[in-house]
Amino acid sequence: MKDPVHDTIARLRQDYRAARLDRAELADSPIRQFARWFDEAVKAEIREPNALTLSTIGLDGLPNSRTLLMKDFSEAGVTIYTNYTSRKAAELEASPGAALLFFWKELERQVHVRGRVEKTSHEDSEAYFFTRPYESRIGAWASTQSAVIPDRAWLEARAEKYRTRFPDTGAIDCVPLPDFWGGYRVVPATVEFWQGQPGRKHDRFLYTSTGREGWKIDRLSP
Repeated sequence: MKDPVHDTIARLRQDYRAARLDRAELADSPIRQFARWFDEAVKAEIREPNALTLSTIGLDGLPNSRTLLMKDFSEAGVTIYTNYTSRKAAELEASPGAALLFFWKELERQVHVRGRVEKTSHEDSEAYFFTRPYESRIGAWASTQSAVIPDRAWLEARAEKYRTRFPDTGAIDCVPLPDFWGGYRVVPATVEFWQGQPGRKHDRFLYTSTGREGWKIDRLSP
């Protein structure tokens, strides 16, 4: 007798037909190509099109992945922000390389970025931090990210402590940037663009950095 749950999983499938991706359409830079696709994701009103999965090498040698939000991208790379005492930060400091995966299922697209990681400057981190809502800035101070805590009440008490310390005056710097919080930039070595196709014959193009010469572009088999 078949397990109905596993039988259902085996039957779950979609045939992708939203678009094609041709070599002639690609920008000469993966960041410019990413900008095109990101703009289309925004125009398609995808919820949080800047959501990504960050994968790192754990301190135990096993991979770790988590979902977070991209906050900037440029030819320099893709930027995220976090608590520098968090587990992900410890992993990035120990093994300064990462993979990022954007998945826009409504457009049947993925973008996979791999590369080395570097910290953003204090000035860049501060500039972004001051754009965050007041409660998000308080949350950055209150969180001991990834650490074990006793309960929700403990977290709420810490948040109230920092609300008292840094009252909301309306000034952008009423909550200062913590010295344990800031950004990481993933500098791409490779960027893959994946467009779903019928029959699982997907379009895949891989940009590989060639240093000063620019980027080598290859079509990959699905």
